[in-house]
Amino acid sequence: MTTALYNRDILRLAASIPHHRRLERPQGSVEKRSPTCGSRVAIDVVLDGEGRLAGLGQEVRACALGQAAASLMGASALGRNGAELAEARDALAAFLDGKRDDPGEWPGLDIFGPARPYSARHPSILLAFEAVAEAAALAGARR
Repeated sequence: MTTALYNRDILRLAASIPHHRRLERPQGSVEKRSPTCGSRVAIDVVLDGEGRLAGLGQEVRACALGQAAASLMGASALGRNGAELAEARDALAAFLDGKRDDPGEWPGLDIFGPARPYSARHPSILLAFEAVAEAAALAGARR
């Protein structure tokens, strides 16, 4: 069972997290921690004049699943607005919980299908998406 969760593709993503550094002057920052496994992410964002993500920094201390999720989030987050980030978070959560059959429009999230039966893994997978949506909302509220 572990093989299905921690396969070559998950490990490849975990080793290639984009924007893997904190921003010097973020407009919004959020740190999230999974109480289940101790995985942790810190996300910094900068929004452009239209409220779209123009800058992203992340520090990820998580299991391979959490790292892979941060990699997928970081690869497609720039240019998205807060509503799109929240929609991706909500779709992924519903997919993991079995409330929807697909993970939504965000590229690559179907890789987490094998983790659906393992609810203890869900918080780590969701961390980066929760944090970026919250950081964007915080940055938007400060504008």
